[in-house]
Amino acid sequence: MLKVGVLGAGHLGKIHLRLLNQSEKYELVGFYDANEKYAEEVAEEFNYKNFKTIDALLQEVDVIDIVTPTLSHYNTAVKAVEAGKHFFVEKPITNTVEEAEQLTKMAKAKGVKGQVGHVERFNPAFQAVNEKIDHPMFIEAHRLAEFNPRGTDVPVVLDLMIHDIDAILSVVKSKVKKVNASGVSVISDTPDIANARIEFENGCVANLTASRISLKNMRKSRFFQRDAYISVDFLEKKCEVVKMKDAPQQPDEFAMILQNAEGVKKQIYFDNPEVDENNAILDELETFADAINNNTTPIVTLEQGTEALRVAKMVIDSFDE
Repeated sequence: MLKVGVLGAGHLGKIHLRLLNQSEKYELVGFYDANEKYAEEVAEEFNYKNFKTIDALLQEVDVIDIVTPTLSHYNTAVKAVEAGKHFFVEKPITNTVEEAEQLTKMAKAKGVKGQVGHVERFNPAFQAVNEKIDHPMFIEAHRLAEFNPRGTDVPVVLDLMIHDIDAILSVVKSKVKKVNASGVSVISDTPDIANARIEFENGCVANLTASRISLKNMRKSRFFQRDAYISVDFLEKKCEVVKMKDAPQQPDEFAMILQNAEGVKKQIYFDNPEVDENNAILDELETFADAINNNTTPIVTLEQGTEALRVAKMVIDSFDE
């Protein structure tokens, strides 16, 4: 079992602590949180060992799990790398692209593995259709959330939209060519609503909308490709695949047939792939343990986390333009 420690015991940090404590692939050593009084309360309530410094925790572990505010990701990850410890860091990987690139270089030079917490890659609905998404040409994503003061220190793009950016980059095998976006600040100092149009070199276009002041929660993406439409509901963990194939000469009387102006007939097929229940956060943490133990590439690499941040920053920069 890998010895692991957690940096940050806030809302998400406590979830990580609980799951790591349950995991059969990790031995939870303890945690560090900069708020000493709060850290003592967490330690007492859940019986986790509270370390007084990051360095003290690093000395006792093989892996460090960074669940601190974004601004501290780089400095804490660098400490882990310098100590020769593998690290898992919540999204976004760092505050700036330059930090992410530097961190990636340092980790590679030290032979340290890192994984970024883009948890939607492990959403069972997305995993159920991932292999069916083949060369999508138009993608539409909506990620709407009710207002929550947590996360409002960063634009909604880094808070919410980056989830969809990463998922889209994982299935569109092409470089980003152009980004047009607009954002509106309603209650925060940074944009609370954003819409982005991302164009890829292969012709694919993605239209993303994110809001953190909605009346209801929604996390849906739709992928359109030749002869197929794929829908993923990340919130409800449901998915649907609609395929079109050449209609047979003698179709079934209940078959749904479409015919275009040239007389070409297509038959529509509906497919609802089986969605396996899982805990996405536990899965991302345990697959990272597998990558360390088997010396394989993590599912969400530092390079991929950097690219998601790069595109997110392009969206934010487009606001000013």
